[in-house]
Amino acid sequence: MLFLDELPEYSRAALEVMRQPLEEGTVTIARAAGSFTYPARFALVASMNPCPCGFRGTRTNDCRCDDAAVARYVAKLSGPLLDRIDLHIDVARVPFDDMVARRAGEPSEAIRTRVETARGVQRARYAATPYHTNAGVAGSDVRQFCALDARATELLRSASAKGYLSARALDRIARVARTIADLAGAETVEAAHVAEAIGYRSLERRGLAA
Repeated sequence: MLFLDELPEYSRAALEVMRQPLEEGTVTIARAAGSFTYPARFALVASMNPCPCGFRGTRTNDCRCDDAAVARYVAKLSGPLLDRIDLHIDVARVPFDDMVARRAGEPSEAIRTRVETARGVQRARYAATPYHTNAGVAGSDVRQFCALDARATELLRSASAKGYLSARALDRIARVARTIADLAGAETVEAAHVAEAIGYRSLERRGLAA
């Protein structure tokens, strides 16, 4: 697990070198003596503000950033890098009263059981393949193992027609949708699963990932 806080504040060069390990699970180092490839599979979790000042979209509306400043801030992250990140999720600022409220949420044990069940489904699905999870399926096999029903395919085609999703992003949406279906206990990837997966790519839905 690699966690990067304030993602746009890292140098562009440092971020771009993550593209190979995120895509292939390996890293290649070239030196005069030769080229060496090492395993480097990891889960990337990153955070960033919605704008340079950090207040865009808050209830108090104290943001001091114009649209151009926000676009420049997000543009620090390249489209090819964002393509390789499965989920882009907006997290709203939590009001103080909600933070101190003693409301019980879903217990971790219930979530763990649901995730373990979905992992079991994936182990069975990929038993005769080199894969272990939906995330590891190669692009050439996505259509086979993450096949969509007719309505789901049409929804993904509509999203593609808008022009802001690359072929790699479409494959990642299909993998995420397959996982959502597994968590729901569904045999087929349906339109609702694809819609949820598309909803988890908020930066591209704004058309900011250029």
